[in-house]
Amino acid sequence: MTGTNSSAPRKRIGILISGRGSNMRALIEACEADDYPAEVVTVISNRPKALGLEYAQSKNIQTVAIDHKQYSSREPFERALHQALVEAQVDLICNAGFMRLLTSEFVDRWHNRQLNIHPSLLPAFKGLHTHERAIQSGVKITGCTVHIVRTEMDSGPIIAQAAVVVSPDDTAESLSNRVLEAEHQLYPHALKLIASGEARIVGEHVISSTDETINTEALFFPPRK
Repeated sequence: MTGTNSSAPRKRIGILISGRGSNMRALIEACEADDYPAEVVTVISNRPKALGLEYAQSKNIQTVAIDHKQYSSREPFERALHQALVEAQVDLICNAGFMRLLTSEFVDRWHNRQLNIHPSLLPAFKGLHTHERAIQSGVKITGCTVHIVRTEMDSGPIIAQAAVVVSPDDTAESLSNRVLEAEHQLYPHALKLIASGEARIVGEHVISSTDETINTEALFFPPRK
């Protein structure tokens, strides 16, 4: 894969979480590499007691708690969220288990600058209970998707996907664990593509700016033999 331009400034990332932030951890760890094209400058949670805030603080990353319950509606909450991101001079937002639907006003303000990860191969199984629904449907392969956020839930240009084989004896929990492992590898990969400029958004598609093909074999969990 084409190397990152070391002379280009690193993109400033704001991560939004609501809980333990396991994908947040994966992104923070990826950003610790000297040649990674992004750095996490703030972690914001709508839940003041979210465990992920403690981890971010242990990494000396600024954290902000904006309790959505203290606001009368989504709009004033989102204004506070937007202001916190602006003050941190954020270039890109990464949703990482952020359990709040965002209004079109907020999404439009951050048009093509907000990423999200979803535990299915979109457009299949949007919304909640993805693993139960995957098992019930009888699909043989599921996975996860990193996409650019649009107002419609779990929609928007797809940056990258990883496939996870569904075993006959899978439960929702066992499948969730394997998909989460894939998420932790896929999200840093997708953010790198966008932050480095290796991929760009054209309309409702993400287009590679290089001629290099990503090795899809590496995006199967477990890897295919």
